[in-house]
Amino acid sequence: MQDATSQPDVVICECFCRDGLQHETLVLPADVKIDLLDRFSALGFQRIEATSYSNPAVVPQFADAGEVLAGIARRPGVHYKATCPNPRAVERALADLRAGRGATEISMLVSASESHSQRNLKRPRADQWENVRQMAALAAGSFRLIGTISVAFGCPFEGEVDARRVIDDAIRFRECGVQYITLGDTTGMATPHTVRGLFRALQQELPDATLIAHFHDSRGTGLVNCVAALEAGVRYFDAAIGGVGGHPAKVKYGGGYTGNACTEDLVDLFEAMGVRTGIDLPGLLDTGRHCETVLDRKLAAHVTHTGANPLRPR
Repeated sequence: MQDATSQPDVVICECFCRDGLQHETLVLPADVKIDLLDRFSALGFQRIEATSYSNPAVVPQFADAGEVLAGIARRPGVHYKATCPNPRAVERALADLRAGRGATEISMLVSASESHSQRNLKRPRADQWENVRQMAALAAGSFRLIGTISVAFGCPFEGEVDARRVIDDAIRFRECGVQYITLGDTTGMATPHTVRGLFRALQQELPDATLIAHFHDSRGTGLVNCVAALEAGVRYFDAAIGGVGGHPAKVKYGGGYTGNACTEDLVDLFEAMGVRTGIDLPGLLDTGRHCETVLDRKLAAHVTHTGANPLRPR
């Protein structure tokens, strides 16, 4: 890990405990999640996706959101994120915050396509945008707000997504007071060309926004798209240990492999490029192996088993 006084070149949000676990049929006990979150913060992650306030009937993995947030050992400078799909979820997040156990970030979701919005959020885009406006108003001043645009690079139901629609959605988020805007490649349709083009266009239109790259590795392009986003000026990334994750286990809309960009491989790649992540890489590889034990299977990380790049700068 870099010296504690130095700032990393990039900030990687570890998403294993939310976007990762939502794909699992196995429901981990709260104490196991708490232990994982404490391990992640000890590795140097400044942002950690901790849980979700989704409806437990749809995503049962997160019925213990409040218990998990209450149990973690908070570290200075670490932001803990919770996903909120609707105003009721924000109300739950606020209740936990008032009880002294809240998240520090909340993520609000919209889909760039109508079909994905209906399938994933069970409502039209227009209705979800009304939800976002209500959520942002409820949460203003209490959390750091993250606006996530799903299927920003392509939709599994409609195919190509108009880049202008994505840009307009990002502008809507900024109008709601949201500074941090995530573009999600939900089923791995992005290419380095489309990544560079869309992020550069967004930076021109919203120079005051903080952009976050969230790539799934459905077609083996997660890491190359992260590098393309880096080249386009993005400094915030989402990833999950072992490449786990994808759509919720009960809401399937992607075939084959659906997981996230793999944290171990991304950290190793960035570090080998001389891009400082602030993450303890040897400790991360140990944690990756521990996550395999927790889920009782081998995960998709390469460097967890081959070892870190021996030529990376020291």
